[in-house]
Amino acid sequence: MSSLALPEGVQRARPLMLVVGLVAAFGLWSYPAELPPWRALGIVSAWVGCALIVASFVLMVREPRLARWLGGLEAMLRWHHRSGVLGYVLLLVHPLALAAEGWRDDPRRAWQTLDPFQQSWPVWSGWLALLLLMLGLAFSFSRRLAYRRWLVLHQALGIGALAGWLHVFALLGDAGLAAAGAGLAGVALAWRFMAVDAGLSASPYHVAAVARPAPGVVDLRLVPLAGAMPIAAGQFVLARFDDGPAYHGCGEFHPFTASRVGADGTLQLTIKALGRCSGRLQGLSPGGLARLQGPFGDFLAGRDAGPQLWVAGGIGITPFVAALREHPRAAPTTLVYLYPRSRDAAFLDELQQLAREDTLLELLAVETGDSPPPLDPLLDRVTGLAARTVQVCGPAPLVAELSDRLARRGVPGHRILHESFDFR
Repeated sequence: MSSLALPEGVQRARPLMLVVGLVAAFGLWSYPAELPPWRALGIVSAWVGCALIVASFVLMVREPRLARWLGGLEAMLRWHHRSGVLGYVLLLVHPLALAAEGWRDDPRRAWQTLDPFQQSWPVWSGWLALLLLMLGLAFSFSRRLAYRRWLVLHQALGIGALAGWLHVFALLGDAGLAAAGAGLAGVALAWRFMAVDAGLSASPYHVAAVARPAPGVVDLRLVPLAGAMPIAAGQFVLARFDDGPAYHGCGEFHPFTASRVGADGTLQLTIKALGRCSGRLQGLSPGGLARLQGPFGDFLAGRDAGPQLWVAGGIGITPFVAALREHPRAAPTTLVYLYPRSRDAAFLDELQQLAREDTLLELLAVETGDSPPPLDPLLDRVTGLAARTVQVCGPAPLVAELSDRLARRGVPGHRILHESFDFR
């Protein structure tokens, strides 16, 4: 969870501060004195673009301590995408600005500046870098590709960055700050591919028990085989389940919120079949090996000081169940639980019992069927809504629609909290 010693605004601003710091360092270091404007623009745009690409690589590292310091994975990935796109745009400006310098005097010479076939291999490497970055970015925002295929194509960004640094060093030799930037990007890439994607930094867990509380939902109890992960209620892990006698996994890490955190270090993950990998996990049996990375997220951390509104859609109930299992509520809390049909409502009996025992907890459980959830009538039942902190966990359309309805009712945006599990 995030450190609460600093205001949340500072926590959220840290990714931006990292980006701005790298841009300022590279921009000031590379600013050319007494050069024509177009050539100066071409030089500065290249180095600032490099700084943004370096920032993008650092912000894709899924390391728990770094993620906590930078305000969480969601904030990191948001700025990872922004930095990568803006960096690519500025790198495109680089050759165009260099060509524009000579356009007025000799258009043919300007074209030769852009034509890689009339240049040496160091220039070719620069064009190759731009093409690979364009390819990687084109697939970065695709939602139709399977995750594994998307990941392979997304790696074109890393190869493009290496081609770009080859372009820099071939033309400039020892480029000072550029060498430090290349080293930082290289460390980030190595950590991501080896420690994260290959799982070398993951903690081993044993699948001790498997239950199925609802159709298409599996409940896994995991026991640590080494040191227990210091996870709090409401946090999530990235989990990969290794192959076993009756189970063939996807070989990928996916995010799952803990639905119970045991004092002995055991974890409970409740997983709904929403895709290829989570569908396969429904057939998991006890005895397998899981590898976990994390913990990540501060969705519910340190926010018990005032009245709460929790809204869960479907399997989004898991972080709230974990928090309620850990201790009774310390402030008035209304939990709105939306599910399509009663057979799909995992933990409903337990939640109803908890609501009877905890005078500060109000449960509004609603079976929605195939219709949109009745948000306005439900919000009408919440007393003192504008003064509550709202946590939402569920499908993206529910989060968007609820945020809009709450804003219309005077709930400030900074008090509407949610976490996205789309890590592409």
